[in-house]
Amino acid sequence: MATGVIHSGVCGFTINVKAVCEDRHKVKLEITSDCPNYQKIAQELTEVDAFKEIFQKLHMGTVYQTFAKYSPHPSCPGVSGIMKTIEVAAGLALPQNASIQITKE
Repeated sequence: MATGVIHSGVCGFTINVKAVCEDRHKVKLEITSDCPNYQKIAQELTEVDAFKEIFQKLHMGTVYQTFAKYSPHPSCPGVSGIMKTIEVAAGLALPQNASIQITKE
């Protein structure tokens, strides 16, 4: 099992992802969030094929298509956090923290 905790930024919402993969392909997802958009995403995005998600064009995968359907914020880091958690669960990446730091001068 891989877990991801994504703090989205100024909105203050958090997205929690649990991903389980037993065969290196099918990844079962449990997504919870206080964000109403991700609550809708969580209801629909319960299982994906890791290889189809990771190795196709950005906008073609189930994760991104579901995200596009329910989220009005294309810059939300939640979607990439879900993708990274899927990669780790399927053994396609090592678990490593990622971050975005933004400043304005």
